[in-house]
Amino acid sequence: MNYYTAPSFVIMIEVEKKFLLKGDDEKRLIEGADFIGEKVFTDIYYDTKNFLLTINDKWLRQRTGKWELKLPLGPKAATRVGDLYEEIEDEEKIRKALNISGGNEMERGLQDCGYFKFCTCKTTRKKYKKNGFGIDIDFVDYNDDFIYEIAEIELMVQDKSEMPGAMKKIISFAKGNGLTIEHVRGKVVEYLKRKKPEHFQALVNAGMARK
Repeated sequence: MNYYTAPSFVIMIEVEKKFLLKGDDEKRLIEGADFIGEKVFTDIYYDTKNFLLTINDKWLRQRTGKWELKLPLGPKAATRVGDLYEEIEDEEKIRKALNISGGNEMERGLQDCGYFKFCTCKTTRKKYKKNGFGIDIDFVDYNDDFIYEIAEIELMVQDKSEMPGAMKKIISFAKGNGLTIEHVRGKVVEYLKRKKPEHFQALVNAGMARK
């Protein structure tokens, strides 16, 4: 979940849900939609050898050179309907949240505290708008190892109390466009399930992922 400041200085909250794309799903979903643009970015994710971030549903990444930390809002990942996160993009705030010294460059500071890279993936994202909903179509490439394609449908609200209603609207919109309502693993969890079973099992044990 992202926060941003609108021109009126109202803090908005992004409510989102992921969907697997099968058959003609993408064609139906973007039919009549406004194409916003396309971008390509590479994410590098970090954790400790004991998975202390991800088993607590915290996700630290470097996206095209910029640091981001996602912190959970709401129930455990394996039990919730959609994604509920606060995203911190200020490096000093990330350092404070992780207790990383400010004396070194960020990556060196992480290494000194026992963090390492565990997943790198390149995403080609197409963005659309349709009936007030934001739609992201992600084509994720894990260093030519395998491909994962998912869609994310988003709505913006002004208060946390509006989040359940927004999620219902997203699900209704998805059903109306022929998408299957099911649990969908995010791109990093999918990678861990396929390639790093020990890490994935730790997430399952912590209630952060489903088998």
